[in-house]
Amino acid sequence: MTWASVRARGARRLVLFALLGATAAHGEGAATVGWAHYGGDPGGRQYTPAAQLTPANVGRLERAWVHRSGEPAAVFARKQHTYEATPVLWAGTLYFTTGTDVLIAVDARTGAERWRFDPGLDPAVRYGNAASRGVALWHGEAASCPHRVLFGTLVGELVAVDAETGLPCPDFGRDGRIALRDADVLGGADPADVGQYAVTSPPAILGDLAFVGSAIGDNRAVELERGIVRAVDVRTGAERWRWDPIPRDPADPAAADWAWDAGQRTGAANAWAPLSVDPERGLVFVPTSSPSPDFYGGERLGDNRYANSVVALDAATGRVVWHRQLVHHDVWDYDVPVQPTLVDLPRDGGTVPAVLVATKTGMLFAFHRETGEDLFPVEERAVPASDVPGEVLSPTQPFSTLPELSGGRALGPDDAWGLLYFDTRACRRILERSRSEGRFTPPSLQGSILYPGWGGGANWGGVAVDPERGIAVVRVNELPGQLVLIPRAELAERRASGEFDGWEVSAMEGTPYAMARRPFLSPLGVPCIEPPWGRLVAVDFARGTVAWSTPLGTTADLVPGWLPDLAFGIPGLGGPLVTAGGLVFVGGASERALRAFDLSSGEELWMERLPAPANATPMSYVLDGVQYVVVAAGGHGALNADAVGDQLIAWRLPAGVR
Repeated sequence: MTWASVRARGARRLVLFALLGATAAHGEGAATVGWAHYGGDPGGRQYTPAAQLTPANVGRLERAWVHRSGEPAAVFARKQHTYEATPVLWAGTLYFTTGTDVLIAVDARTGAERWRFDPGLDPAVRYGNAASRGVALWHGEAASCPHRVLFGTLVGELVAVDAETGLPCPDFGRDGRIALRDADVLGGADPADVGQYAVTSPPAILGDLAFVGSAIGDNRAVELERGIVRAVDVRTGAERWRWDPIPRDPADPAAADWAWDAGQRTGAANAWAPLSVDPERGLVFVPTSSPSPDFYGGERLGDNRYANSVVALDAATGRVVWHRQLVHHDVWDYDVPVQPTLVDLPRDGGTVPAVLVATKTGMLFAFHRETGEDLFPVEERAVPASDVPGEVLSPTQPFSTLPELSGGRALGPDDAWGLLYFDTRACRRILERSRSEGRFTPPSLQGSILYPGWGGGANWGGVAVDPERGIAVVRVNELPGQLVLIPRAELAERRASGEFDGWEVSAMEGTPYAMARRPFLSPLGVPCIEPPWGRLVAVDFARGTVAWSTPLGTTADLVPGWLPDLAFGIPGLGGPLVTAGGLVFVGGASERALRAFDLSSGEELWMERLPAPANATPMSYVLDGVQYVVVAAGGHGALNADAVGDQLIAWRLPAGVR
């Protein structure tokens, strides 16, 4: 397939999407604003041009409908519960997936279920990844299924289902699905670990191609599944190309940044976050993660380029057009966790095509979309060296000159914080014995404080952009993590002693060390540093300044009930939605609430308590002249196991109110 044909088909598809999703058409009534992609558009701006809801009327929102998936009653025994999906809209129907990959279609006006498709995952499998964030839509000429819903599964499949009937598309792969976990992907991983290779984010669509990455269970070993990204024919499921973020060919320009033999054994560097596409330029933007394992790189010396990067690929061939590495030789689990956001950046009286990337390190980068060159300077700054035998870190790391989104200062004993005296004392003792030197503190045998922690900074909730006001909004965490490397000969004895009770311990087979980690929390379960622990940050990306920053969330669902409810801002997952009416909607915290903020000031304007936290990104659409806001309120088992649910909730203004 030539790029000319991809471009031509892509142009036709964009016209069709405009007819079916973004403007009035397809029987939707005279006033329709759609949401045809996971991030709202192919570039993931998480923005709606709908302007019916404003700071003046948002306080009058009321629930329009609630859909219940029934998922918590069927949670898999060896998988955490999640509900992270953002629905997409077509022909008056919302499409979304549950945490166990059940695809559901509901009426966008009433929430009534139209059909569901269950891929039949084995509930007895140990799944390394728990999420399913959404689906992709495709419309075109086909013998069957001219309107398709595509999504990935937790066992590494890509599935195509008829959007009108909920039946598998018979001409796509075998009975509507293709297996992505083939022999090449397995690398040195155990073939029996079927739950460790998953697709948790929706594919990106351009023309008749679907682009898909993968989520790989971290920290098991050096030799894990390979993080291959591939292009698949939407009609047939046939593979058109594949690209491995770890260069296996010595002629690849990035191969020089790897110890060659290690580069052949190492796995991961996968793209688990959503990909973006630029139809006009024929580019696919890929956010890559850490090579395996996350916290020790002595078996993969070098900068490990293409890993921990944003990579622009030619959509027709998979060729690397440009790449920018945002973390060299990652030993912090600082994956690029967000969908790259495609915007037009005001510059010199005109605009420049840009891609914004927020990182777990708490930074925001802006690059030229066509060349990868800096739009705000990126500086290489000296960072601490490792004292772990066998490890060799990069002496410098990239730092954006845009204002930082979240902290990375060195934490000392005087920074210890707690709700009560004994709480503070426990935190101080940990800081006194740990290595803590700020952003990029190396993992160590004595124990290290990583700040930001592996949950960010930014995470998969991504960046929401108002293209007219030039404001980018990011939900960030301020939660440090504790990490200890354990010599393998000591692992069994130290685990048996109870030293790591309550920690996550991973083997990192093939290295001299195992790893233990946990959030840096006090005995009362709150972060050991002064709040806020979660914030919503707005950046003026034309001027390169912070427009405002506000704590996000309260302690209502985080601390024991006998303690007061404090507006500290709390950690969480999920992203913001920005509307043309000047609002930011966000849950994204370990609290049962959805909030609306004034985009111009950061002032909280509206809040509603929910049955479970909204650890998903909201979306919005207009049908019959009515604007809806929808979010999945299902919580996340890793954040608050006692507050999970199964509700997709929609809000609108009361009839007659505008």
